[in-house]
Amino acid sequence: MKVGICTLGCKVNLYESEFVISELKKAGYEICSFDDLCDVYIINTCTVTNNSDSKSKKMIRNAVNRGNKACVVVMGCFVEANQEYKEDGVSIYLGNKDKSKIVELLDKYFKEQEEIRDLSKINPKKFEDMFITTFEGRTRAFIKIQDGCNNFCSYCIIPFVRGRCRSKDFDKVIEEVKELTNNGYYEVVLTGIHTGNYGSDIDRSFSELLKELVKIDKLKRLRISSIEVTELNDQVLEVLKNNKVIVDHLHIPLQAGTNKILEAMNRKYNLDYFFDKIAKIRSIRPDISISTDIIVGFPGETEEDFQETMENARKLEFSKIHVFPYSVRKNTKASLMKGHLDNSIKKDRARRLIELSKELEINYMNKFIGKTVEVLTENIKDGSTFGHTGNYLYVKINKELESDKFVKVKVKEVDYPYVIGEIDE
Repeated sequence: MKVGICTLGCKVNLYESEFVISELKKAGYEICSFDDLCDVYIINTCTVTNNSDSKSKKMIRNAVNRGNKACVVVMGCFVEANQEYKEDGVSIYLGNKDKSKIVELLDKYFKEQEEIRDLSKINPKKFEDMFITTFEGRTRAFIKIQDGCNNFCSYCIIPFVRGRCRSKDFDKVIEEVKELTNNGYYEVVLTGIHTGNYGSDIDRSFSELLKELVKIDKLKRLRISSIEVTELNDQVLEVLKNNKVIVDHLHIPLQAGTNKILEAMNRKYNLDYFFDKIAKIRSIRPDISISTDIIVGFPGETEEDFQETMENARKLEFSKIHVFPYSVRKNTKASLMKGHLDNSIKKDRARRLIELSKELEINYMNKFIGKTVEVLTENIKDGSTFGHTGNYLYVKINKELESDKFVKVKVKEVDYPYVIGEIDE
């Protein structure tokens, strides 16, 4: 049978879809493009914003409307958050647990030809174990080390659809990364819903895990997908200071640039704390790229608040800002707050912050003109090779090179969104 998979949202979803693919292959399914005519369509959904919900519903309708009466599987955060959701033509509704049982569920459906709804409210006590040794068509591999979140930021629905924090077995993480490097993946990305909280439930710590991972011989780059500023403690910074295997890039969500909004968001730090921690990081990694997330148009955010956010984002010299207009998520504290803003205001603020992000990105890129950097080659297009440095500069090399190789290049100029590099002979 042919299967097409559509993955929406975060890197955790990406990892889980990759595991589903591996399980389906073992069971004899043929993995095809989601655009092909298939016997099974799987949509791994996202619900972090209103836009995510819209994309999820669009892709579900897309699959249902193919007209070939395929088995349509809807799984993940959107259906976990909207348990009453129903779409004619969907065969299996699967939330955020039991994704690892996809083959078993498909077997049951094809045998009984009855709709399956596996949507019991998520409250797992243990990490749902998954293990991947290859990533089809990817230069870097992802490994999910953690699931769930205990932070309960006032705007965020994720703790309600992913459950509380739980961690992958320490030794299994080490084993999985070793397997990936043995299979030719030089760069591994650690990912989770609350990644830096890893180990809190199994008497381990994130810094302990990092210390062991950097010892793996074939691992050339270790990347952290995202980490809260409060989890960059002295132990983590010590590992960062002493191990160049950990790349010169951290994604640290700020979410708001004023103490007033940070407090309303139930974030666990203030601006002084954030600025101080960024200064400590740059004292040990001067050229590090620090990207961030910022939500604009949070309830009660004034124009003055927004201007303060812009000013602080500029002072913090982020290398990139991922901008999100505030989305109302049902059952969150922020949804009940006063002072919700018109969409036109949120859209305008998002536009202005995106413009600032581009300015800051170019400023960061310009620092590397004339310098030699190491690029992991990824793909070739129109006679040029593209890849990323450890600090996530997107590099274009005007020459065709073999993929999945490290090459030294000298940065000649910025041609946004990439820098132009020449092979450093």
